[in-house]
Amino acid sequence: MNLQTTIAGPASVSGVGVHSGKPARLTIRPAGEGTGVVFVRADVADRDGDIPALATRVTTTELGTNMTNDAGVSVATVEHFLAACAGLGVDNVRAELDGPELPILDGSSKPFVALLERAGLKHQAKPRRVLRILKTVEIRQGVKFARLSPGEDFTMRIAIDFPTRAIGRQAISFTMLPGAFAREIAWARTFGFAHQAEQLYAMGKGLGASMDNTVVIENDAVINPGGLQAHDEFVRHKLLDVIGDLFLAGGPIEGLYEAEQPGHALNNQLLRAVFADTSSFAWT
Repeated sequence: MNLQTTIAGPASVSGVGVHSGKPARLTIRPAGEGTGVVFVRADVADRDGDIPALATRVTTTELGTNMTNDAGVSVATVEHFLAACAGLGVDNVRAELDGPELPILDGSSKPFVALLERAGLKHQAKPRRVLRILKTVEIRQGVKFARLSPGEDFTMRIAIDFPTRAIGRQAISFTMLPGAFAREIAWARTFGFAHQAEQLYAMGKGLGASMDNTVVIENDAVINPGGLQAHDEFVRHKLLDVIGDLFLAGGPIEGLYEAEQPGHALNNQLLRAVFADTSSFAWT
């Protein structure tokens, strides 16, 4: 039986928020069966700081996936941590923060995978709840689209296309199998463009970004001294984001995800469209 999983004990990691530039400390703690992933703003009094990791709580998707609870308390840039939970099969955990944004760390999910492994994984008594896709649901925006269709396991096929020779067109197919996420996807870092830096700063974004946590592209070249970890690191990171965004379904998915130039907004709209059509899914 596929059982729910939490962590065995607490563990912490510290860094800075990629957009706020402010220090950020994340402490993860075990949670009971059926809790799901809950972000906790430890700097907010009482239970007003609890923010369930659900698609319906997503309020903005510009440059990251950000959520807000009924009390108006927000948490930003959740996708890399959620991807690590999805990749390791962690269902129930309380993720405490001392501020409004998760630490960016190295720009990938690898440090969050290490954090969860350091805490230790612990099976629980109840079986996992799986979102089974029963019919195709699709969201389109011009040439961009994202769809979920019936399928075995959880397989994702995505493509990206950027007008720079540093990226160009890249595609990847990936099935969520034990160990595959940490091995093939978790280490892929976020990326950005040097010419957009001033615009981001003016918006109050990217204040914590650096070549320590972001692959930076200038014209047709990657300018990080260490270069890339793989020639297709860009599409692997986009897939990482997809995995984190889709974990906001509230559980693992059984089905096929396909997308052309996916993004946080498209992923959230897709989940909302699935849940709006009760004939398109079943919890099993």
